[in-house]
Amino acid sequence: MQKLALLKGEVKHYDWGGVSFIPSLLQIENPQMKPFAEYWMGVHPGARCLMQLSNGGEVLLRDFIDEHREALLGKVVLQSFKEMPYLLKVLDVKDMLSIQVHPSKEQAAVDFENETARGIALNAPDRNYKDKNHKPELMVALSPFYLLHGFKPEEKLLATLQAVEELHVFIPVFKKDGYKGLYKMAMELPQEEVNELLQPLISRIIPLYQQDKLKKDAEDFWAARAAQTFVQPDTIDRGIFSIYFFNLVHLKKGEAIFQDAGVPHAYLEGYNVEIMASSDNVLRGGLTSKHIDTVELLKHTKCAATHPQIIKNQNGQKEKHYPAPVADFQLNGYELEPGDEIMIHPSTAEILLLINGRAALHNGDTAVELKPGNIAAIAFSGTEIKIHAKEGALLFRATVPAGQSKDQ
Repeated sequence: MQKLALLKGEVKHYDWGGVSFIPSLLQIENPQMKPFAEYWMGVHPGARCLMQLSNGGEVLLRDFIDEHREALLGKVVLQSFKEMPYLLKVLDVKDMLSIQVHPSKEQAAVDFENETARGIALNAPDRNYKDKNHKPELMVALSPFYLLHGFKPEEKLLATLQAVEELHVFIPVFKKDGYKGLYKMAMELPQEEVNELLQPLISRIIPLYQQDKLKKDAEDFWAARAAQTFVQPDTIDRGIFSIYFFNLVHLKKGEAIFQDAGVPHAYLEGYNVEIMASSDNVLRGGLTSKHIDTVELLKHTKCAATHPQIIKNQNGQKEKHYPAPVADFQLNGYELEPGDEIMIHPSTAEILLLINGRAALHNGDTAVELKPGNIAAIAFSGTEIKIHAKEGALLFRATVPAGQSKDQ
């Protein structure tokens, strides 16, 4: 049975994606300047991820695993999850993504069944729950990366509300009813009142944005960009409130951050590698033209202070660990010099992803090469893989904590 093979993920052409980063990784021409937003690798139903067979053919990765689950996943992961439990992605965020929250695993299962019982089709635009799983996420920045992440601590949030005249109306609500009352008010305000509050603000900051007088570490920069990006007649996007309510985080290249169930967040700009539980459950809170369900959003949002825990870049270390407090996935990075060799011993199905350079993977008589154009490979349980860097290489390894044995 084949235990090592090249993978071909699926590109998602969402409007917010960039036009060059992912095509460069995949060595794909893009003369029409089509947006390449995400590259998916895994067994999620939304990922048409293909595995290259030794005879030259291709098969869907999920179909190949289905045929030999225990042998390929290992007993521990099979018993715990029944399938590969994670989804690995590369993202190119050119335009801002929607403010979003993901449900807990327990609540996702309940709400999935409720929507199904109500007859809402899985592909319906007003469907909130696409599966029964949670969607905790870990991302590693491949460039300077900006995002919103959880509510600001109380003192910082009050200072922001006091500093921005148009947000003064929220101060007594926040003091009386806390984060929950603040966010409920922002999400339930009639659209006419949203427009009345935000119009003076965006009229003031858009000229500054257009004159390059705003910096990316200021909420005004992203609020002005949002106002110009998400334009609908007589409708100012209420997600602009959240830009001021949430922590604005700037990750440097190589830094990482984990986002658990209930933590509101939005990616604003940059490239990253992202690993998550295999799910597509998203509840949106603004900066989008897609469906927003305020009741479901508020039910799942963690309305509490969030202190961003940035996982710093581990300079000078060949192997980098990106800890995440979940059982569904684990991500390691390897920054290799030409000629470097490492051994890994997968005890479950693992995805190896090359971001730059070249690396050869060897398992007995089987060898595959990761290089621009062929950036991903799958290794299964019970293998021993030697990774040899043919050039300086940045490589990521996606696995499951319960399925990982000690490497050398």
